[in-house]
Amino acid sequence: MTDQPMTYAGSGVSYDAMDPFKRACQLAGLGTAGNIQRLANREFKEWEASRGESAYLIEAADSYLAHVEEGLGTKNLVADAMYALTGKSYYDQVAQDTVAMIVNDMITLGALPLSVAMHLAVGDSAWFDDEQRWNDLIKGWATACTLARCVWGGGETPTLKDVVIPGAVVLSGSAMGIVKPKERLIRSNIQHGDAIVMLASSGVHANGLTLARKIAERTGYHTRLSDGRMFGEALLDPTAIYVPVVEDCQEAGIDLHYTVNVTGHGWRKLMRAVEPFVYWVNWVPEPQPVFSFIQEHGPVDAEEMYGNYNMGAGFALYVAYEDAERVVEVASQSGIQGWIAGHIAKTGDKRVVIQPLDLSYEGETLGVR
Repeated sequence: MTDQPMTYAGSGVSYDAMDPFKRACQLAGLGTAGNIQRLANREFKEWEASRGESAYLIEAADSYLAHVEEGLGTKNLVADAMYALTGKSYYDQVAQDTVAMIVNDMITLGALPLSVAMHLAVGDSAWFDDEQRWNDLIKGWATACTLARCVWGGGETPTLKDVVIPGAVVLSGSAMGIVKPKERLIRSNIQHGDAIVMLASSGVHANGLTLARKIAERTGYHTRLSDGRMFGEALLDPTAIYVPVVEDCQEAGIDLHYTVNVTGHGWRKLMRAVEPFVYWVNWVPEPQPVFSFIQEHGPVDAEEMYGNYNMGAGFALYVAYEDAERVVEVASQSGIQGWIAGHIAKTGDKRVVIQPLDLSYEGETLGVR
């Protein structure tokens, strides 16, 4: 243990370093946008407002086509450690994590996933000798696609000797989706007074595992949490898939003004929309025990935790206040807990204010565009 507080950047993952690269990619990509207009009598064009969002959209005559590329991160390293400790691979669960990271990004603009592809890069083909592990991976990927109401369309399995460490994998994937009819597009239409509806996470999801692994170097994955579960077991709870909630809200005619996948950047992500609003959060859930364990054994302070982890809330939807309870009801029908967490105000500045914890994040702390 040390009294020196830990940070996510200090564990080797700095959004301050990565975000400028991402913004530069967005700018360079914008210069290629006209290339698709040669197709089908210029029927297709990019929906420029999707640049910097969690999904990229191409506008067609009667729909928007969506594309997302995402990765698992380092959560499979936790699975590998727990496999050695328990004999259970957990690769069915990290498969769901990967699919969830992809499809939960796609639905933020109202696009429903049509197909998902797997990309599994190994350092040595001997990885495939363990049939239990890859069978679990296949089972979990297929199950996750069913939960996301989409098809598993294919993938790629390169062996990248001297790039990927032998025994390890890099697990990622992509998806294509559609917004149809076009009226179901979730454009940034936030209004003063809108309600913030948050949906429960299932745990850490797939962000912040690098910091969690640093803590495990001190405590071990076998250490018990306050609920009696092992630290490593709790870290591997599979990410919730929120596709049914967004789709069923669309089917119910609920006007979703904006949605946010609460992944990297934690609750700072609530202010992802370009326009300046203040996001007032006045009800905060009790985070799962795994979060308090990370916070205690880092130690990691509350500002760092809520600025990088989902802390029990994995997705947010912004709707007119009169629609908020209906969103909560729709979520419950899919087995996902939701609650009205606060409201949005147009005051000229951009902030996330978590009132019960006396935390505030200014707009400049989120540089994803």
